[in-house]
Amino acid sequence: MSDTPPPVLPPVPTPAEARSGCLTALMVISGVILLLPGLCALLFGGASVVEGGKIDSDIAPLVFLGLVVGIGGVVLIWAAIKGRKSPAHPGTRP
Repeated sequence: MSDTPPPVLPPVPTPAEARSGCLTALMVISGVILLLPGLCALLFGGASVVEGGKIDSDIAPLVFLGLVVGIGGVVLIWAAIKGRKSPAHPGTRP
């Protein structure tokens, strides 16, 4: 048997520590960009309802798609902001 000690591995970072500030900023900027189709969907869908009383069947799928993309932008911004909170210190109580 060998007398060499096992290799020392670096500590694994927790998910809160693993994300850098640059990635958070990139997530927020991407989320804001994804909000634009949602805003367009609200504008075109609202204009269609005001003019005709109901959303035209031609524009309805595009409005729905724009709203889904906009909701994705909100979720991305929420995940970026929520994930950046610093972890509690070991000696403190929540």
